[in-house]
Amino acid sequence: MKTTQLTAALLLSTTLATPALAQDSQPYALDEIVVYYGALEPRSADQTGQSVTVLSKADMERTGETRLANLIAQTPGVGILARGPMGAQTGFTIRGVSQNYVKVLVDGIDVSDPSGPQVAFDLGRLNAFDFDRVEIMRGSQSAVYGGQAVAGVINLDTPRPNKDGITQRVQLEAGSYNTLNAAYSFGWKQGDDEVAVQLSKIYTSGYSAADKNNGNTEDDGYKADRISLRAQKRVSDTLLIGFAGFAQNDTGEFDNAFTSPPSDDASSTVHKERGARAFAQFATGRFDHEIGLSYFTTSRWYPLYSYGYEGKRRKLDWKTATDLGQGRLTVGADRTLENYSGTYVSGDVLTADTGIFAEYAFEPIKNVNIVASARHDEHSQFGGFNTGRLGMTWQANADTIVRASIGNGFRAPSGYELYDLYAGNDTLQPEKSRSYDLGIERKFGSQTLTATLFRIDVDDLIDYSGTTYSYYQTSGTATRQGLELALKGPLTAKTDYSLGYTYLDWSNPDGLSSSSTWNSSFGKHTITAGLETKLNDKFTLGADLRLVADRQTLPDYGVVNAQISYQLAEGKQAYLRVENLLDKQYELWSGYGTSDRAVYVGLRATF
Repeated sequence: MKTTQLTAALLLSTTLATPALAQDSQPYALDEIVVYYGALEPRSADQTGQSVTVLSKADMERTGETRLANLIAQTPGVGILARGPMGAQTGFTIRGVSQNYVKVLVDGIDVSDPSGPQVAFDLGRLNAFDFDRVEIMRGSQSAVYGGQAVAGVINLDTPRPNKDGITQRVQLEAGSYNTLNAAYSFGWKQGDDEVAVQLSKIYTSGYSAADKNNGNTEDDGYKADRISLRAQKRVSDTLLIGFAGFAQNDTGEFDNAFTSPPSDDASSTVHKERGARAFAQFATGRFDHEIGLSYFTTSRWYPLYSYGYEGKRRKLDWKTATDLGQGRLTVGADRTLENYSGTYVSGDVLTADTGIFAEYAFEPIKNVNIVASARHDEHSQFGGFNTGRLGMTWQANADTIVRASIGNGFRAPSGYELYDLYAGNDTLQPEKSRSYDLGIERKFGSQTLTATLFRIDVDDLIDYSGTTYSYYQTSGTATRQGLELALKGPLTAKTDYSLGYTYLDWSNPDGLSSSSTWNSSFGKHTITAGLETKLNDKFTLGADLRLVADRQTLPDYGVVNAQISYQLAEGKQAYLRVENLLDKQYELWSGYGTSDRAVYVGLRATF
């Protein structure tokens, strides 16, 4: 109760902050028009009731991070649970809820692995060079995306041209742990017509995934090749067709997780992923339509043990939108089929889900926008489930926006949880969730402050029993609640800063197993900070800090990274990046190591 009162008072005081902190009142200026996927139609930031962070390519280049996981760890509410170097299994949390409850999409393609024990995505194999935009949505999105989107959604966009003509870009990096990273992208655009292709390759010998401080010395390396393609064509005034696709082959080494603590091992995983989506946007009278067909397949092979798993997803979706009354109505339907098979699986396991949905966005009174979403899913195993979400934004004055949302969600049991020969339980029902957000965004001149209260409750958790060696449904409720704060803006004409703080309080049902993802080691307090300053016309210096305190099972830690870049010419930069500048020893997952101080040099060129 005291925490709730304190955070509510903080939000109120932010809203009523003294005018001395603000400059002359100006119309509320958005940093960018957010192409926001957390709704059935794109919306600008001032019409978004959800808590959303958007990272542009420029944001990525300011940090210079190679691992995409490290990049998103600087955003509010995100925790990273890496088990070693680049390529190692890397889980994550949003507001203390694990990756099992987060949907991840690449160019609109759902890339969560349907062949895993839980349908989830591994961030450890993603190279930041491969993406131009990251969108992180917090809170339940099941009314838009269906199951799994309980804690949020992460959208990743591959490169595409942003101006007419031909654009090319080269990114090169080399450094510690024998790391070599390279990417080349080509783009062509003429009006609505465009083509974009990117090729990338990364190699690193890595460091021991099992913490070297426990006597482990064998390096665990990683290598990956990736190609992505995007294209679209304006066929007529009323028809646009397009395609997006990618392919990645990678191999990563890992260590023995069955010893305590983990120890050196010669194991490796060979991954292959393929994804594609074709779409058509067309108009018939007052109605705007989009129809899409997507495909995703992934395989994991463990050569040392001669076993592996494969997963496949096919999805057909359609939606149509029209102006209706005071607002915009969108309705549609989708059909998703998921398969998984493997060495210890009997046959090819199939689950199917059919969804119908609707959304109405309107402005009942001036400066108030409301988006109401509803969805019904019909699952081949457990039957029907209804979800809904209501989001509201209120532009209270020229400098202040208030956001609020409420929604429910669900996570369907995975094919493995249902049908595994040894651990499966085909009586499992979906986990159910409720999500609440209340936030304020306030401008004080050129400074922007955001504050968000949140709460997520999840019932009927699926857990694994060490007694019966199978999955079962628990009773009780898991709760995550807290506060996210962010402040950014210029300190001087040449220096910009960003500050973030997340407070996270949690409770779990009694008797939950220690291996449950609900016992992941995140911090009660997380502080992030970034600073970038132009030393002169050529040199720019940047640094970022991440401090995590009061973790469930691990000590506190703090890590500082720094980068200095040199402007060679227009669109061409050389840079020097130092990871873990203070050479701190810490763990993100118990028994697994993190990077010592590491140095990388790189080149970026656009032409």
